[in-house]
Amino acid sequence: MKVHALVLSALMLICVANTAQAKVVINLGYASSPDSIYGVIADKFAELVQEYSDGEMIVKVRSNGQLGTEDEAFKAMQFGTLDMHVITDSNISPHFSLMDAFSLPYVFTSRENAYQIFDGPLGDEFKTKLREETGVWLLSFGFREYRDFYNSVRPIETMADLKGIKIRVPKNEVMLGAWKAWGAAAMPIAWSETATALQTGVVEGGDNGTSIIKSQKFYELANNISVLEHFGTTTPIFASGKLMENLNEEQRQIILKAGKDSAQYQREEMGRRESETRKFLVANGMVLTETDRTDFIRVAQNFNAEYTKDRSPEFKNFLSRVIAAQK
Repeated sequence: MKVHALVLSALMLICVANTAQAKVVINLGYASSPDSIYGVIADKFAELVQEYSDGEMIVKVRSNGQLGTEDEAFKAMQFGTLDMHVITDSNISPHFSLMDAFSLPYVFTSRENAYQIFDGPLGDEFKTKLREETGVWLLSFGFREYRDFYNSVRPIETMADLKGIKIRVPKNEVMLGAWKAWGAAAMPIAWSETATALQTGVVEGGDNGTSIIKSQKFYELANNISVLEHFGTTTPIFASGKLMENLNEEQRQIILKAGKDSAQYQREEMGRRESETRKFLVANGMVLTETDRTDFIRVAQNFNAEYTKDRSPEFKNFLSRVIAAQK
């Protein structure tokens, strides 16, 4: 009996070990804090992957840039040395220029129109082109959050009030060019250096999604905020081609479904939180100004036309279809 018990125990240990080895463990990183918009989609994605796979697939979420900057992360996914990362769309453009078609100021007439395009044939076409040219898979676009403008100099009632204000801008040609066209002294600064630049006065403001302003506590560094709806930003989940190719078809479908469903959850959750977050920022010392967007939109239209003039026929065609789809 003792021998049988020992054999049974050994078999059980082998079975447990094999089960542990059979699990697919995926590392998913993002640059901001766990309570940010990034955390909402990343945590939900991890939860759904485990649920859909009955625990056979585990996603380990790494926040606060533990797996590198967004630029480093995209390159690492191309090389296959990083599984997955959430990267804001403006930081994809240097690696895949077609992203600019979604990043131009006021290119979407509403959030609903943006979702219709992201989830439709144009969005699918975009994902396919990205995968073919970079080897990286885009699983979902997520919530389109408007970038609110904040600064420590003065309220922004009209575009003229921007003149000369030093603002941090991502290393993105569209955003840098648009802010300069609007009259700001735009400076390309890495995300990891933003807080320090604000604290030391290297810059006096910037723009981020409302949830990021809250989670990074930028309301402690700037007391003016304006809702311009000039740039909308998404937080897409990306996966390396190596990871996706190493999965079997069932596992791949689980990743794709979890990506889609976590994005839908994030859209609903962040939509609910947006007005609450702005109330929080005002309660914590920020002055919310109703800005006249007339000149912003007029200058943006001229900027967009000039910016796209020398772009490829493929880019122009894709952008024209994005605009036409909203009419």
